[in-house]
Amino acid sequence: MNDPTQFAVGWGTLSLINAGLAQSKGRSGLAWWLLSLLLGPIATFLIVVLERVRGSDSMPRAAGSTGAEDGT
Repeated sequence: MNDPTQFAVGWGTLSLINAGLAQSKGRSGLAWWLLSLLLGPIATFLIVVLERVRGSDSMPRAAGSTGAEDGT
């Protein structure tokens, strides 16, 4: 039950989830991934509690995209 491999896989998975969550809130995924490797669940709590970065778009667009569909 106390297998260090399972612990490391769980911790690494949590850090990747945190990176994605941070990016969805307009924060640096890489910085929060590294921070999550050190802090784990504490970093998750911080990401959830901190406000979204102002002026951040939650869905980044491709360069040159206006966001309108080209259906017509």
